[in-house]
Amino acid sequence: MPGSRITGLGHYQPSRVLTNDDLAGMVDTDDAWIRRRTGIATRRIAAEDESVTDMAAAAAGKALAAAGLRPADIGLITVATCSAIDRCPSTAAQVAARLGIPSAVAYDLNNGCAGFCTALASADHSVRAGAARHALVIGAEKMSDLTDWTDRSTCVLLGDGAGAAVISTAEEEGIGPVVWGSDPARGDAVRLLDDWHPRFAQEGQTVFRWATTELPAVAREACRRSGVELSDLAGIVTHQANLRIIENIVGQLGLPEHTVVAQDVVDSGNTSAASVPLALSKLVERGELPADGPVLLMSFGGGLSWAGQVVRCP
Repeated sequence: MPGSRITGLGHYQPSRVLTNDDLAGMVDTDDAWIRRRTGIATRRIAAEDESVTDMAAAAAGKALAAAGLRPADIGLITVATCSAIDRCPSTAAQVAARLGIPSAVAYDLNNGCAGFCTALASADHSVRAGAARHALVIGAEKMSDLTDWTDRSTCVLLGDGAGAAVISTAEEEGIGPVVWGSDPARGDAVRLLDDWHPRFAQEGQTVFRWATTELPAVAREACRRSGVELSDLAGIVTHQANLRIIENIVGQLGLPEHTVVAQDVVDSGNTSAASVPLALSKLVERGELPADGPVLLMSFGGGLSWAGQVVRCP
């Protein structure tokens, strides 16, 4: 089989910035409390009339341009999201219509916060199997629609945004084997409650203990399968759930000082399936990651699910 690699990245965030001080006027909290527990300073909130499709299409358009491709070149589109309201047509199909992509297979994937890396692996498999030469993989969330603004333990966490990657066939492997799975016995630890008006809820301590106990092994296995030493990583981009979780995992891995660690959660909050591509796109745009440098991507969340792989930077 041929290989595949990321050939373009793009991201989008709404213009409205919600600060910790803003939240202090809405619920019983303050800036120090939020930073101490989560590391978050600000998050972006979409306008009332701004949809998941709007954000997904904006990020995807930028990724397509970065890859130097035409809409007609795309043969597969998948959108990782748990917050899209529309069931049919899918968000992916609506993005295809927005961008003028004529005949790609289009589907949405819901694996909660683990969605993007899961979708990336699925697209990688499709491209390497010859089902498409180029694929668009998008993570897009409007978590503000799912936020209980009276619950200070969760409303301080969430933000909106989108990130996208173009995956293309390549002679050499640029997306490593995926390490993925789930622990359904703990599935209630992160959930959306109430079918008709869902609200995000989680058991924070359970998620923290699970993530910091299980994910270092996932990171090591993803590197082993890709033939990359942890010390050779140019960067690591985990799901931007909580800065304390990120710092704990990175500390256990013993990464050298030169390794770039994504900390977009500080400015963007937890954007669920959008967090990994959003953070990765920003790092590449700012020139903080070298071209062709190996970067570990790792997402985790509702399910409890996880997925991770080593990719080469475009």
